[in-house]
Amino acid sequence: MMNRVILVGRLTANPTLKYTPAGVPVTTFTLAINRTFTNQQGEREADFINCVVWRKPAENVANFLKKGSLAGVDGRVQTRNYEGENGKRIYVTEIVAESVQFLEPKSKNNNTPQNEPNQTQKPASENYASNTKPIDISDEDLPF
Repeated sequence: MMNRVILVGRLTANPTLKYTPAGVPVTTFTLAINRTFTNQQGEREADFINCVVWRKPAENVANFLKKGSLAGVDGRVQTRNYEGENGKRIYVTEIVAESVQFLEPKSKNNNTPQNEPNQTQKPASENYASNTKPIDISDEDLPF
């Protein structure tokens, strides 16, 4: 049997980080995922998928993603149920994320700290382009 889900969408609200009584971090969030087709009125609809992520990835999601962030989720579908306040059985279907990928650069999410200047990095090849001196490497420094 296989239970595997891969989703790419935008967070509908800031993630919610909580801790279990044992101190295990758990974060919940909802992804909005556009459908590939339009409805009869020509409008594009979206699905809103509830996701949950545990432990260190949960803390990372809570710290680095926010409403509107583009994220990729790899996980599995899980259904659970509990008894509601009025005694009715409530069923919940959600994605338990095994990994969450942040699909936008930090600057796009405005998650860079305020005291850090916004710098663009040069490609690694440009770092050495202006240096025309030969590199002195002895045979002892080579791993082969």
